[in-house]
Amino acid sequence: MEVTQETLIAHIQKAKEGNQISFNFLLDHFWSDVYLYQLKRIKNDNDAEDITIQTFSRAFDKINTFDEKYQFKTWLITISKNIHIDLLRKSKSSINLDTRPEHKEEVYKIVDDNPTPEDKIITEQNLAKLLRDIKQLKSKYQQVIHLRYFQELSYKEISEQIGEPMNNVKVKLLRAKKLLAEIIKKT
Repeated sequence: MEVTQETLIAHIQKAKEGNQISFNFLLDHFWSDVYLYQLKRIKNDNDAEDITIQTFSRAFDKINTFDEKYQFKTWLITISKNIHIDLLRKSKSSINLDTRPEHKEEVYKIVDDNPTPEDKIITEQNLAKLLRDIKQLKSKYQQVIHLRYFQELSYKEISEQIGEPMNNVKVKLLRAKKLLAEIIKKT
């Protein structure tokens, strides 16, 4: 699907204002570009997906710094490349640094007060069928879906339980809901 530059700029502006639908649009529209870029670099599906999740997490956190005179895709790829470089540096370093407590609370609040179509599909499906569909997801997506919708944990609680930043949790949930919706539509 070809998207005009005007449409893209409009969604970026709305995302800067916290519009959930625009965040979903940007995630859906650019996921493949970032994921395939990383897959080509590191040739590992799980690592490419993790870096892509972190890329969108960081991009959504810093979306207010994006300058519209540049290409959004290029900005995302640059973030993704830098995350990969940082991960390589960390893996080569023998020193582990803990996140300072004062930084744990700094998160970008993505507004999600209206249920998305994926949310409606999830709540309307028969539980047994839904569980079978969820089992088709990768385990990391199964985990966040289970924690959010079955244990009804907040993003912060999920973040603490799985030991990942809250933005990663949000992006994983967005991705998990999209994949689950695709599975549900197929069956």
